[in-house]
Amino acid sequence: MTKKHTAQCACGEIKFGFDTDPSFSALCHCLDCKRASGGEGAMWFGVPVGDFQIFSGKPKGFGYVAQSGKKLVRNFCAECGSRLFTSDLESFPGMMFVQVGALDDAHGFAPQLEMFTKRRLDWAKPLDLPQFEDMPH
Repeated sequence: MTKKHTAQCACGEIKFGFDTDPSFSALCHCLDCKRASGGEGAMWFGVPVGDFQIFSGKPKGFGYVAQSGKKLVRNFCAECGSRLFTSDLESFPGMMFVQVGALDDAHGFAPQLEMFTKRRLDWAKPLDLPQFEDMPH
């Protein structure tokens, strides 16, 4: 089955897709996202679990407890190490968080807000978006 949006890891072992246009996307500066991405922050967006489909490959999951105390599973390619999506989110049941960098075409996938701005590094300038020191409610 073809999906509107497709994504994959760096080596192409894992491919997945979804049809839903994201209704929640964030640029997150929390320490968890920084460590998991290896960068200043991470940009991700929510997709309903029922719309998410893996076409090929088997992601490796890493169970984790976020600073919030809620559980989640970070999924990545065991071959190339690309971080792809987060599943089993206790804080957001029924949702997957997809990393924007995994998309085959990321045009039109802009963040709607910045969160955990209290952790943003001094050299990273705020975007012209709603700003949240912690997790928005």
